[in-house]
Amino acid sequence: MKTIKYLFYLLPIIIFIAAISIRQLNEGSLGSYSNPIRIYFTPSVDANRISFNAKSLTDFLHQETGYYFTTAVPASYIAVVEAFGSDKVEVAAINTFSYLMAHAKYGAEAKLRVVREGNETTYKGQIITRFDSGINTVADINGKTMAYVDPSSTSGYILPKAMLDSLGVKPSETVFAMRHDNVVTMVYQGQAAAGATYYAPPDPKTGKIMDARMRVLKQFPDVAKKVKIIGFTQDIPNDPWVFRKNMPEEMKVKIIQALLDFVKTPEGQKSLFDIYDITGLIPTKDSDYDSLRKLLEKQHINFEDLMKN
Repeated sequence: MKTIKYLFYLLPIIIFIAAISIRQLNEGSLGSYSNPIRIYFTPSVDANRISFNAKSLTDFLHQETGYYFTTAVPASYIAVVEAFGSDKVEVAAINTFSYLMAHAKYGAEAKLRVVREGNETTYKGQIITRFDSGINTVADINGKTMAYVDPSSTSGYILPKAMLDSLGVKPSETVFAMRHDNVVTMVYQGQAAAGATYYAPPDPKTGKIMDARMRVLKQFPDVAKKVKIIGFTQDIPNDPWVFRKNMPEEMKVKIIQALLDFVKTPEGQKSLFDIYDITGLIPTKDSDYDSLRKLLEKQHINFEDLMKN
């Protein structure tokens, strides 16, 4: 009887020790406090704005899934791609071209695709210049300075560069501004004669510009009157949200559903729009990007060669 009595008193301590032991065993597993799920964002816009708005995303994901999350904005598009190869990232909001590289090299999987204003699931690149630059066509850029975003930016370099090449246009100088808003700023201030950024159609209700020029409206309210569009690339499937290949399937399913739920909330809509102009997310798969692969093949663009360069 005494033994049973002692066991009764010791039971809470035994349970506490067991709980601590289980916690210690689980500590360090992916999604735990000490080993959070890492979400990377391509640095196509200001990193501070991404980090600020991503906080509400990680809070929501933690609440819905029970996992812990952290976010980062690497220095370049390629850095995001290579993070999949070194297992430094589990999820990434990545541009289309970088996804093709990440999939080909490391088996990264596109699971969600961005939806933008007007229910747009594709986008295109645009060539911009100042109204007073004397440039009226893409051919007029020949012999002048051209600003691009990043060597791995689909709309901000790959396809615009292919367009210029097909026309025999050779700029006197090529610069990489690393972000779409930086390209617009360079053109606006006359630091580059022309530039390449992403395009999105104007708001159908208000007529407000929704392309990359929108990103500098606060700084340059007259940007639409100073900077014009003179050309477009072919359509491109919208950017995907990508998952590491060897990530547990159950974890992927939970996170995907939480992301879909997040973008349906007012806070989620504001947060994702402020990050990347996202108005929604839809399920996607790798084959949805075959049209871009065919386009690159037609343009004789080899993304592995571009990565080496």
